[in-house]
Amino acid sequence: MSFYAAPIAKLIDELSKLPGVGNKTAQRLAFYILNMSQEDVEQLSSSITDAKKNIKQCKICCNITDTDVCNICSNPRRDSAMICVVQDPKDVVAMEKTREYKGLYHVLNGAISPMEGIGPEEIRIKELLRRVADNEIKEIILATNPNIEGEATAMYISRLLKPAGIKVTRIAHGVPVGGDLEYADEVTLMKALEGRREI
Repeated sequence: MSFYAAPIAKLIDELSKLPGVGNKTAQRLAFYILNMSQEDVEQLSSSITDAKKNIKQCKICCNITDTDVCNICSNPRRDSAMICVVQDPKDVVAMEKTREYKGLYHVLNGAISPMEGIGPEEIRIKELLRRVADNEIKEIILATNPNIEGEATAMYISRLLKPAGIKVTRIAHGVPVGGDLEYADEVTLMKALEGRREI
């Protein structure tokens, strides 16, 4: 039994389906939306519909874009001999914030996860192999997440690329800057030791 009128209950239910939004947060958001002006509600609704309708995958790197080819792939100043492979579009944003990486990207849109029934065919590995075959790529940087699925995906891709003679690297993992060793778990410390370098 709901304590709310049907339209509010439905709004709360829909909002609670968003990741990281529990029932209490969904209730707060629903009441916030109810207090918004009609114009603001229509703009919110319109922007959601517009994003869903107009955002597609880049034909080259599979990142999200509103054009056939994203602004990174179409930028002639990017190093086209280097591809950084990431799991999700938000990972591209994270990498770009560093302002250090000047190459191109390839977005897998997922990771291999047998437990969830996600195999290599369900993510954008075929598209990556096609790019490697069609272009002169000197290095592939595997920047998948440092978890079981990300590691499995990186290993799978590296095995596929080895015969092509392309340099395949993996981003370093370890203790974050500003972190304390006592709070790092064993896997993080192991990765930090493996990735140590001479100074």
